[in-house]
Amino acid sequence: MRRFGRTLVTAALAVAVVGGTAGWASGDSQSAVTGPPPGSAAWRADTAYGRALPDPSTATPQEVARFFAGLDEAARAALVRSHPLVVGNLDGAPLPLRYEANRLAVAATGDARYASLAAPDRRILAFDPRGRGQVAEVFGDLEHAAHVSVIVPGSDNDAASYDARRAPHTGPAGMARALRTATGANAAGGSAAAGSVTGGSVTGGSVAGGSVTGGSVAVIAWTGYTTPVGVGLDAADGRLAAAGAARLARFTAGLDAVGAPDPVLFCHSYGSVVCGLAARHTDATDVVAFGSPGMRADTADGLHTGARVWAARGPSDWIADVPNVRFAGIGHGADPTSAAFGARRVPAADVRGHAGYFTPGTQSLAAFAAIAKGEAR
Repeated sequence: MRRFGRTLVTAALAVAVVGGTAGWASGDSQSAVTGPPPGSAAWRADTAYGRALPDPSTATPQEVARFFAGLDEAARAALVRSHPLVVGNLDGAPLPLRYEANRLAVAATGDARYASLAAPDRRILAFDPRGRGQVAEVFGDLEHAAHVSVIVPGSDNDAASYDARRAPHTGPAGMARALRTATGANAAGGSAAAGSVTGGSVTGGSVAGGSVTGGSVAVIAWTGYTTPVGVGLDAADGRLAAAGAARLARFTAGLDAVGAPDPVLFCHSYGSVVCGLAARHTDATDVVAFGSPGMRADTADGLHTGARVWAARGPSDWIADVPNVRFAGIGHGADPTSAAFGARRVPAADVRGHAGYFTPGTQSLAAFAAIAKGEAR
């Protein structure tokens, strides 16, 4: 009975925090964008190729990949022109086709908020304008990468704000750029922050600018789900995370279908809730939670994944004030950085705030780079 009383008190505290105390802000309830991409009905009705096109609702990414493998270049190009929103979001479709399809889809919106995404030098792997919009962008050469990392962001991220002005090294794109540079992929002489991880501990190190090939690491900024707005009740329950987890699992299956290496998932804030729910359904080698309110599991083993699980939290990250509880659907459970959770710890003593984990020179970014390159042991 005493334990139940403590649980009620803690749950009440969680609701109070979510309601706007302890530095949290209220947020508007969001409707998750799910299901097949826009334009799917016209895609299904298209009979120009003498056979049914793979149904975006039911075809697996492997089936999609086999379908495109059986088409000639002219047929592929025609599908891109006729159905850019479908091809651009169709997991398992060839990467160059998705890039071109999304360039066309973005341009067709005529929306100034998205115009920069259509630049010819950008590799937009997914673009869905429904709701607040979703987007995924590739940094590096995903077709030839030896290692792939996926950034899964938290609240207040969407396609409309993706290219908004932000503090350096924050936001999905800023984190992706910082991680790729830290692996040495974008280094132009000198050295890039890196590190090695041995037996769960991290030691600092450096990688000479030319010692890591530019194509060895690709990083994907994946804003592929409907995120909470602010840190209100949407951020405190798992509804949006569950919808996002299904999309993340399919996205990683799509990477596998086109021959990409098994990814590392870097999961920030509410994004770590998404990753916690998706982990068992992905082929990720590593799952890295940072600034996490919990992963909807009591322990790392409770994620039921073969991936190595890592966790980081800086000393001034306000997420530490969030009660690590789950009660009546509110809260996300155990602190991933606690000893009891059992994740490998990533050093973050020099991280400032909730969004500083990818700041150049930090211990966390050095460790992240080692994990991304497969050097963590």
